[in-house]
Amino acid sequence: MTKTIIIGANHAGIAAANTLLDTYKDQEVVMIDRNTNLSYLGCGTALWVGRQIDSYEGLFYTKKEDFEAKGARIMMETTVDHIDFDKKEVHALTKDGEKVVETYDKLILATGSLPISPQVPGKDLENIHFLKRFQDGQAVDAILANDDVENVAVIGAGYIGVEIAEAAKRRGKNVLLFDAASRSLPNYYDKWFTNDMDQVLTKHDIQLHFDELVNEYKGDEKVERIVTKAGEYPVDLVINAIGFLPNNDLAKDHLKLFKNGAYLVDRHQQTSDENVYAVGDCATVYSNALRDTTYIALATNAVRSGIVAAHNIGGTPLESTGVQGSNGISIFGYNMVSTGLSVEAAEKNGMKVKHTDFEDLQKPGFMKENDKVKIRIVYEEGSRRVVGAQLASTTPEIAMGIHMFSLAIEEGVTIDKLKLLDIFFLPHFNQPYNYITMAALSAE
Repeated sequence: MTKTIIIGANHAGIAAANTLLDTYKDQEVVMIDRNTNLSYLGCGTALWVGRQIDSYEGLFYTKKEDFEAKGARIMMETTVDHIDFDKKEVHALTKDGEKVVETYDKLILATGSLPISPQVPGKDLENIHFLKRFQDGQAVDAILANDDVENVAVIGAGYIGVEIAEAAKRRGKNVLLFDAASRSLPNYYDKWFTNDMDQVLTKHDIQLHFDELVNEYKGDEKVERIVTKAGEYPVDLVINAIGFLPNNDLAKDHLKLFKNGAYLVDRHQQTSDENVYAVGDCATVYSNALRDTTYIALATNAVRSGIVAAHNIGGTPLESTGVQGSNGISIFGYNMVSTGLSVEAAEKNGMKVKHTDFEDLQKPGFMKENDKVKIRIVYEEGSRRVVGAQLASTTPEIAMGIHMFSLAIEEGVTIDKLKLLDIFFLPHFNQPYNYITMAALSAE
């Protein structure tokens, strides 16, 4: 029997545990997590808080008992104090103060990420919250239920920030969205797309405060005002959504790290210690667009990394195919999806790229139900291989198209290969001159 300890019981750790338990019968699996719950889909927090879904119950897709039924041992509300890598021991403390020592043959670190906290005066005032765990969502939801809470400030206009801004607005609050950048969603989309999202936010009365870094929070016990270079704003609730950093506390002094502190892993999810694997938000990934190691914290990446690590531990050599960072967002009915690199992201990484844009209706003009679609395909100058794509529309039908571009990036497909791609036509779905092939045909 091989004993594998998994520290962290969310998406990456769960995927690893399920793979080991379902596929390899010679595995003894022990899972340790300091939380009270597991498998929470944080991407649904804004939907629940904004009352777009009826309850949060469906956001949990498995439970402790499911793993125990498969033979695993689960220790919840148990905090790992330290790891003795020489003795291969995990030292932990239960919620009752009991000390636990578990030996391992293989160790999987699935410790996730931690929200970035702005280190400014007043950061410890009440009613300043983050959105990471289920408990964070509960706290924000409860505060929004208070009629005395009128002004909500969201710090950070990335995915989580924009989504929770929409949710707070749906709850009837006055919402102010702050970011040090000049626009929303700058990490995944070029300005041609984010300009539209900013207009959608403004149309729904979300106050945009871009190029404004928060310098201070003011208040007696609870936060009452936010201070930026532009002035002071009255607030009753602050939701920090600046971003995340890898949680590397347990092994940062033992394992090799990436430049941002993530555990550096190979394509098998193995760290610099042959008996230790790292998965999910605490570990690096291989980007097929960059053709290099990078860091992309997404639940989909976490699941795949957990599966890869488990198979390698179980005895089936498996190499990660790499990732594209495929993602999407839907705000007040406006949908944006992307994969790979935007033009701005590619240039920041030293790549010379070109792009081709196209804009058209999803279906022929005679169709009663129709939506405008815009697309950008980003490709490398020399090789002409596709390294990114972005689509936006009020129709959710664009979502499936981004999967094709994800595969194109993974396989190194060139922009020229897309020009005469065999895409079917039916008025119910698309146009005879499809915007994907039209964009490719218009490339330089």
